[in-house]
Amino acid sequence: MLDRVQLTEDFSISRLAQGFWRLADWDLSPQERLEFIESLLDLGITTFDHADIYGDYTCENLFGEALELKAELREEMELVSKCGIKLISENRPEHEIKYYDTSKEHIINSVNNSLNNLRTEYLDLLLIHRPDPLMDPDEVAETFKQLKEEGKVRNFGVSNFLPSQFEMLSSKLDFPLVTNQVEISVMNFENFDNGTIEKCQEKDVSPMAWSPLTGGKIFKAKSEKAQRIKNVLEEIKKDLNADSIAQIMYAWLLNHPAQIIPIVGSGKLYRVKEAVAAAEIELTRQQWFKIWQSGLGHPVA
Repeated sequence: MLDRVQLTEDFSISRLAQGFWRLADWDLSPQERLEFIESLLDLGITTFDHADIYGDYTCENLFGEALELKAELREEMELVSKCGIKLISENRPEHEIKYYDTSKEHIINSVNNSLNNLRTEYLDLLLIHRPDPLMDPDEVAETFKQLKEEGKVRNFGVSNFLPSQFEMLSSKLDFPLVTNQVEISVMNFENFDNGTIEKCQEKDVSPMAWSPLTGGKIFKAKSEKAQRIKNVLEEIKKDLNADSIAQIMYAWLLNHPAQIIPIVGSGKLYRVKEAVAAAEIELTRQQWFKIWQSGLGHPVA
């Protein structure tokens, strides 16, 4: 069974989260979706990551259709959703361009839509999906407070925020932001370089990692960098007798002291099981740095 990560005194999530941004592409019936959800819970993955825009605004409803078949499962899971992006979409014909909206009206409307689509009375965690140059932090803080008091959202965080943006919003709240969901992988060190990981450690905030398998770039290895990293991953996989290089990529994140929470994006159960097994893999410091060095392209200073 997977460990859990304590985000606040009374709120924890599973060591791996399952992402549903591709749910509309999996071509599953409601019953098959339910069976997949039940399999995830059996594996100890209880944290399910959504966003209002996923699947062109359809994925939350697809999940909700499945959950409705066995509503009692709601209490066994943590539902995460995100808002703040408006897409050009047939489902939102009023949007002339893609843009950000972190107004009180939009956040509340988005939450209400998510609750309706997911067939739930509350979200365990709501994230602002992207930094918004027009964000009024006082208005967002007021909105978060209202949603919390109404019982519609229990915890709040952000996604893709820089440390300064995280601090700005945090300064307006009388409760903590519990996570920052950012891109982290063996190919993407941006959030190490810009101080995001250190800020999370300073605040005792566990970051969530989207695209932990590099969006497939390592497997395709079309660039010199991807091939270089893949070669090192293959070497370490062999040394550890692991099942796949995907396991090593997950383990590289899971072995970091920031308690990074990778988001698994696959709808194939055997892929999810690979990720769960990665939680048992312990990398030596030297193995961890071999991967780091392969991503940098040169030895550390």
